[in-house]
Amino acid sequence: MFIEYLQHLIYGYYPYLAGTVFLVGSLMRYDQGQFTWKTGSSQMLSSKNMRLASNLFHIGIIVIFFGHLVGMLTPHWVYAPFLHAGTKQLIAIVVGGIAGAMCVVGGAMLLYRRLVNPRVKASSSMMDTLILGLIVLQACLGMVTIIFSLGHMDGEMMLTLSSWAQSIVFFSGGAADYMQEVSWIFKLHIFIGLTIILLFPFSRLVHVWSVPFGYVTRRYQLVRRRG
Repeated sequence: MFIEYLQHLIYGYYPYLAGTVFLVGSLMRYDQGQFTWKTGSSQMLSSKNMRLASNLFHIGIIVIFFGHLVGMLTPHWVYAPFLHAGTKQLIAIVVGGIAGAMCVVGGAMLLYRRLVNPRVKASSSMMDTLILGLIVLQACLGMVTIIFSLGHMDGEMMLTLSSWAQSIVFFSGGAADYMQEVSWIFKLHIFIGLTIILLFPFSRLVHVWSVPFGYVTRRYQLVRRRG
């Protein structure tokens, strides 16, 4: 009885709590603390291996984010006529595995740098280290889920997790029921992911909202020499 209650709490209600804090917290921070709305880059403090680590981490996490977004929220009937669920799962394993490895390596390098480099450590807050550590942990768990996924390549587990995500996003109800037969590693992966979403407004991750799309369409600046 307690396990069933806990499952409904975590996978039925917790997503909405995390989502509400994510949206409302981001708006309040933008309104009340715009001076804290920044990446807090520490590259000027220490640039050793910074570019490699940052590129690996950011490319990996961007691919993972959009892969999850499209893969989890696209209804099965949209791609079923031309793509089997097992094939989709194989694509997700290959692409997600590469992106996950990039994120783990780059994130681990950044985390090591934040914990060991005295100058970077002194300028880092507890939340900076916590959120980066959680992201690296989440990426590692994602890599472990690949091992579990290889044991059932029919795509059924992927469809179950997609049904849970779509039930949450589209307010279908009964979302937690989809998680009854799901392996513990996927449950832990989802829980950590929801926790990252919950902590998002209180971390430097808010700079994601400020993606400079304007740079793509702005006019070139002409610089001329004097005389």
